[in-house]
Amino acid sequence: MLGLEGTMVPPGLILTLASTIVCVIYGMRNWNKGYITKEELDREAQWDKEQAEVDQHERDRHHHLWS
Repeated sequence: MLGLEGTMVPPGLILTLASTIVCVIYGMRNWNKGYITKEELDREAQWDKEQAEVDQHERDRHHHLWS
């Protein structure tokens, strides 16, 4: 078969090609799925809010030092 010797080479080749096809299909179906939970999203939003407050505080402090 295809000039391949040995009894396990053809099944190995077939399984390799089959697993490649399965992986490509799986990747295409799950490409843009998000895995972030609502809790993680809320925690990130809270962190962004706190970071904005810290950044504003730093800008105000810097402005007062140079005024």
